Amino acid sequence: MPQHGLEPTSRPAALITGGAVRLGRAIALALAGAGYDIALHYGRSADAAAATAAEIRELGVACHTLSCDLADTTALPGLVRDARSALPGLRVLVNSASAYAQASIADTTPEIFDQQFAVNLRAPFFLTRSFARQVGAGHVINIIDNKIAFNQFSYAAYLLAKQALADFTRMAALELAPHIAVNGVAPGVVLPAGTRSPEYIAWRVAGIPLARQGTTADITGAILYLLGSRFVTGQVLTVDGGEGLTGVGRNAAQFDQDKV
Repeated sequence: MPQHGLEPTSRPAALITGGAVRLGRAIALALAGAGYDIALHYGRSADAAAATAAEIRELGVACHTLSCDLADTTALPGLVRDARSALPGLRVLVNSASAYAQASIADTTPEIFDQQFAVNLRAPFFLTRSFARQVGAGHVINIIDNKIAFNQFSYAAYLLAKQALADFTRMAALELAPHIAVNGVAPGVVLPAGTRSPEYIAWRVAGIPLARQGTTADITGAILYLLGSRFVTGQVLTVDGGEGLTGVGRNAAQFDQDKV
């Protein structure tokens, strides 16, 4: 059941999955700062959700927390229904929640495969479907990953699900137009896992043409741009300092140059 904060007003509202922590939290705070009431979804991070909701309410907007297991497809229509019931101004769905597993094709079990696709593709698919049916107008933003530019088989199921999510973004943009704009944002090196060493981060940054690590503000700025546009749909906006441009592949020109 939703946890109530300030009462909703005529402000637009956004449902953000995985909004309690990390990038989802940054997105929720940024949209609240832009004047959106927030329906904050969380899975197991109840304490973090309560803390994030308190920060959001301090910005002068309403925030309702909603718990849901995104792997349970039957629960997804209810998540949208509860968000809209709490915040009738619901106009935005941000599919930010993500499951991340490092496993090559050889090491991917059926359980890993199913979990990665359930959270990273199936949940956004059916939440978008429910949003279109119940809300009928507004914006859907899918958080993808700049890894879709590469064939990194060490993240096989995760990456396949995110690549499919990018394709779904374009497909849904066509079906749901003109009333719902569907776009994606593909972050690069912004919030590496806490287990990553400074040496690893430096090594990653060395491969980024703009030679710096991104910030959550880079991502939230892209989302706010998409929400403010009336003429952009079906796009995946890559925010990665150009890292995704570097995978040129081997070619004859490079081969000839290397022989010199």
